[in-house]
Amino acid sequence: MTPELPLADGPPPRERADAARNRAKVLAAAERLFAAGDPTAVTMDDIAKAAGIGRGTLYRRYPDRASIARALLDEHERALQERLLRGAPPLGPGETEESGPAPADRLAAFYAAMVELLETHSHLVLGAETGAARYRTGAYGFWRLHVAHLARQAGRPDPEVLADQLLAPLAPELFRHQREAGRTPERIAAGLAVLAHGVLG
Repeated sequence: MTPELPLADGPPPRERADAARNRAKVLAAAERLFAAGDPTAVTMDDIAKAAGIGRGTLYRRYPDRASIARALLDEHERALQERLLRGAPPLGPGETEESGPAPADRLAAFYAAMVELLETHSHLVLGAETGAARYRTGAYGFWRLHVAHLARQAGRPDPEVLADQLLAPLAPELFRHQREAGRTPERIAAGLAVLAHGVLG
């Protein structure tokens, strides 16, 4: 079975009622703004104005736009992490590693789940996980541990290096480029399944 991996970024902190209200207003405003157009063009001032709070209040909780997008993404990524750890195979591990799905099948299922997440929440991913920021998120660390485990299970050398290489096709900029070129999520997932079976099969 997949080892117990830490869920991204730990449990949410406790907060006062007024802080919780402000957080909800910020996240709702940011969700609307990110979904309305290019999320990378949204500024912190835009979010503060849309939320109806002061800039100081916003910056005390969120240092930048990416941290807000990460907060919105967190619940969706946690749900996927839970399915990877304890869900039904082939995405989940099955009852035992020996009788569970092959590493290539699990990687293909992971790719399909990630394509679904990117398609549904691309405006958040583009706001939170582009460029170097992608590698600093707790979620990326989780995905990397998971894929390295599958590579190790398949007997591949240097699984830590291979994990980063296998995650590279999930970069949100690449996904957006492929979608803008007219490639459907189904075609993208099918191509990634070929990659999974080619490398770990």
